[in-house]
Amino acid sequence: MAEKGKLYGIGVGPGDTELLTLKAARILKTVPVVFTPKSAKEKESIALSIVRPVLEERKDYKRLMLVTPIFPMIEDKEELEKIWTSASEMIAQYLDSGRDVAFITLGDPSVFSTYSYLQKKLKGKYEIETVPGITSFTACAAARNEALVEQNDVLTVVPKIDDRLEQILEYSDSVVLMKASRNTSQLEQIIEEKERPKDIYSVQNCTRENEKVIEGFSNEKPYLTTTIIKFKDD
Repeated sequence: MAEKGKLYGIGVGPGDTELLTLKAARILKTVPVVFTPKSAKEKESIALSIVRPVLEERKDYKRLMLVTPIFPMIEDKEELEKIWTSASEMIAQYLDSGRDVAFITLGDPSVFSTYSYLQKKLKGKYEIETVPGITSFTACAAARNEALVEQNDVLTVVPKIDDRLEQILEYSDSVVLMKASRNTSQLEQIIEEKERPKDIYSVQNCTRENEKVIEGFSNEKPYLTTTIIKFKDD
């Protein structure tokens, strides 16, 4: 019986291929199977577009196994559970055959990543190594050439606004709104009307060729949009 393969969860950063870590690039140049998730059948995997230049340097590129599971942007927990189970079973088949697998994910694999759900399902059954990547929000701060937090500042990362919003705004020094393309005008109005002095900026397609830094909230709101609110209390 073949020895089981190893799973690598690899963060590929915010968009620029040059922001891949040396470790991520090294693994991607040797691993025989790469899982490249995407949100819909007709869409390209953004994560794959980031690592493709590295993969194409491989002498065995034509023999490389690229698997593109679909992870639709839905909130139905029951349906999502089925999708995560199916994907983890696909990965397990390759691992059981003795092949190592890399699952690539935007940003860092420990921050709002689909990989984390598969990791839970496979943990304890296979050897797993998670390779961190540069997060979108630290890249956004770099794009503006500005610190995200300083000294004793409290940073809050928010994927979705709910009834905790008031407390978040009251006790945070910097707030990162992930998935800012889902922001509502009502949410933006609440934040802008908050009396605390603040600086708001958004970054679209951070580190990619079409990167755009915007003062305030983004009106266009492409999928890769992050908004940062920095309160300026004395």
